[in-house]
Amino acid sequence: QSVRRSISLPCSGQAAEIDKYLYHMRLSEETLQEVSQRFGKEMEKGLGADTNPTASVKMLPTFVRSTPDGTEDGDFLALDLGGTNFRVLRVKVSDNGLQKVEMENQIYAIPEELMRGSGVQLFDHIAECLANFMDKLKIKDKKLPLGFTFSFPCHQTKLDESILVTWTKGFKCSSVEGKDVVSMLRKSIKKRGDFDIDIVAVVNDTVGTMMTCGYDDHNCEVGLIVGTGTNACYMEEMRHIDLVEGDEGRMCINMEWGAFGDDGVLNDIRTEFDREIDMGSLNPGKQLFEKMISGMYMGELVRLILVKMAKEGLLFGGRYVSAIEKEKEGLQKAHEILTKLGLEPSHEDCVATHRICQIVSTRSANLCGATLAAVLRRIKENKGVDRLRSTVGVDGSVYKKHPHFARRLHKTVRKLLPDCEIRFVRSEDGSGKGAAMVTAVAYRLAAQHKARQKILEALKLSHEQLLEVKQRMRVEMEKGLGKETHAEAAVKMLPTYVCSTPDGTEKGDFLALDLGGTNFRVLLVRVRNGMRRGVEMHNKIYSIPVEIMQGTGEELFDHIVHCISDFLEYMGMKGVSLPLGFTFSFPCQQNNLDEGILLKWTKGFKATGCEGEDVVNLLKEAIHRREEFDLDVVAVVNDTVGTMMTCGYEDPYCEVGLIVGTGSNACYMEEMRNVELVEGEEGRMCVNMEWGAFGDNGCLDDIRTEFDVAVDELSLNPGKQRFEKMISGMYLGEIVRNILMDFTKRGLLFRGRISERLKTRGIFETKFLSQIESDCLALLQVRSILQHLGLETTCDDSIIVKEVCTVVARRAAQLCGAGMAAVVDKIRENRGLDFLKVTVGVDGTLYKLHPHFSTVMHETVKQLSPKCEVTFLQSEDGSGKGAALITAVACRIREAGQR
Repeated sequence: QSVRRSISLPCSGQAAEIDKYLYHMRLSEETLQEVSQRFGKEMEKGLGADTNPTASVKMLPTFVRSTPDGTEDGDFLALDLGGTNFRVLRVKVSDNGLQKVEMENQIYAIPEELMRGSGVQLFDHIAECLANFMDKLKIKDKKLPLGFTFSFPCHQTKLDESILVTWTKGFKCSSVEGKDVVSMLRKSIKKRGDFDIDIVAVVNDTVGTMMTCGYDDHNCEVGLIVGTGTNACYMEEMRHIDLVEGDEGRMCINMEWGAFGDDGVLNDIRTEFDREIDMGSLNPGKQLFEKMISGMYMGELVRLILVKMAKEGLLFGGRYVSAIEKEKEGLQKAHEILTKLGLEPSHEDCVATHRICQIVSTRSANLCGATLAAVLRRIKENKGVDRLRSTVGVDGSVYKKHPHFARRLHKTVRKLLPDCEIRFVRSEDGSGKGAAMVTAVAYRLAAQHKARQKILEALKLSHEQLLEVKQRMRVEMEKGLGKETHAEAAVKMLPTYVCSTPDGTEKGDFLALDLGGTNFRVLLVRVRNGMRRGVEMHNKIYSIPVEIMQGTGEELFDHIVHCISDFLEYMGMKGVSLPLGFTFSFPCQQNNLDEGILLKWTKGFKATGCEGEDVVNLLKEAIHRREEFDLDVVAVVNDTVGTMMTCGYEDPYCEVGLIVGTGSNACYMEEMRNVELVEGEEGRMCVNMEWGAFGDNGCLDDIRTEFDVAVDELSLNPGKQRFEKMISGMYLGEIVRNILMDFTKRGLLFRGRISERLKTRGIFETKFLSQIESDCLALLQVRSILQHLGLETTCDDSIIVKEVCTVVARRAAQLCGAGMAAVVDKIRENRGLDFLKVTVGVDGTLYKLHPHFSTVMHETVKQLSPKCEVTFLQSEDGSGKGAALITAVACRIREAGQR
């Protein structure tokens, strides 16, 4: 009675009964999430160098590093070998703003005896068919690029090198396994000698699917096939692919996901029917996931379920089991097929069969959705975005022909990834057109790379060019020092009247003023000697309102003195008279240590009645007007000299100061006999080089590029400070921006689209250069920096921007090193030494914050001045502490003179 019961139930009851019977095939959302999580872990295993050998999901690198961007152009051939027939295609891709693809193709058979013959025979046959095809189209005389779709398990080592692991699909050609199929094809073509082609890429059909869809939709970064078999591929970040050298950019990974579960991770959801199918297959224990979802096995699953239910008398009254057992066709139209199978199905049998088919194909779509969700989740995490917008290119008979499979798959993906917008695009001819697309992209990338390198070549300086820059700097230094030549010299070599570096015996309390921008500082610096030798500092920052910067000189200096008064009160030192050092970072002519004539205001200052005046006098007059305290102004200092002095306190060998920040400058200790602008031959004096103006007389024109010229012409001071504009932080970002504009105009970047942001001067701050080049930054963060600048970029764009930043910053560091080499060699020759040991005190954001600037600069100095051992010491607060130390040294010398 119980056996017959199911037949007499009404239809809905029938379905419910089946649902109960196939309970294990119906997967809950929790189970699917679990499968998705497990697959994510399997992907990790496949990508890791240590875990890959034992991973079941192999995650094979394809060496396809970029998807189409729509600017591909050219004439390509494609070969598609994946079964008993193979195709030769000619694909014309044109980008005249219309993105067009034209294809012609021919199918050739592969005779049975060739499938089982020798490898050489097979590839000779393919070469012959290729020749025949090219003959027909009259293109034998052209050397066209070719993409080769070879859909067999391969181990790929380069884009154009693929080692066959094992033949499948009935092929058994001898001596091909373990060999590179591309070189076999090349040999067969060469042997003929009647045509030549450039084999650029070997691809798998899944990759071809992604590339074909990627041409029409630039968000496409996943390829999926669900047909007779199943597989997927996607664009992974290089930094996660342990099996391939390099961390930059992305590469397509052929997942070979059919083998998911071969290590037992799906055992808890595999049913008795899955086990039975596997046992009876050609490859037991292999491709277990594929056997649960692909077209080749779905019909067989339904048949096994029908057999079992019939045996248990739940269907067809227990009869006709043998008929179903013999027949292996899929079950599409239940009644017709069941009748054809020689069964006499009742209406209920048809409903039941229909329901079984539904359950089997729904499970297939759900499982496929779960693994796909894991792939998309990984892409989302790689990109670090809140919402992922991505496209999946799909091919395969099950996806395309099954009435509900696609809809169910999409629904599962949406359920598991509610925070993603995923588009599915059906691929048209992924294996043929796709191979041509991979080739077209590879060609585009190579051509663009070549064009970019040609442009960047002008910014790459040879050893000879750098030696030449060093020599020219030396010539300009001599001109600036000479009495006769000083007036027209570009590099001014100004005397600073600082004649000695600290010797460690300095002591006392000193005030320092640091004025060089919209803020200024007042400092109290306590210098101690002996056992407790050291410097202790207190400071306070004051702002200078715009109306005072642009008012009268009296107002400006009264404001400064008011701030000093506030500071002394704050420190509880109101009545004390202290020696003061004044860092005044504007162009000055010094005639004494305590006298600085302001040549011209810069940095937005416009206070009247100051230019041509001695700033020390202006300060003293303001102090007297206030009648509150008295100060002894001992020294006016430039920040470069302050930097040298600060480091000189730590290191007695420090005789050079260098600043590479917003601007750039250097100073060093020169022999008095060479400083022709100042009387006296004895001892030394620090010379403020003002080297930013090197090249203003045209002596660097041969190494300046069109980009340097553009930056100079649009700057506030065209034709001035040309050396500074090639090396300092204020300008490097602009050079980079100009190069990126040029690349974009030529279609070599940002898909040829110039955004308004890119046209805006000054958007590329130097801090971005430092961030973009930082080694620990993945390209992802480079992209987010560029997006912050309003630039929509692809992964390839980010690599290019990073390269431009590297080239520009490297040149800056080398030029700076060449200038420094001229300085240290001059000191060595001044002293008649074969070998000089010297320290350079350095300050400035570019030097301190840029990840590679200092290293490149040090290397350059070493190469250009092999007879000098140069140590670089980072200065801490050269402009404040430095001014106080100069004052301290001056006071020490003054006291010694008074004894």
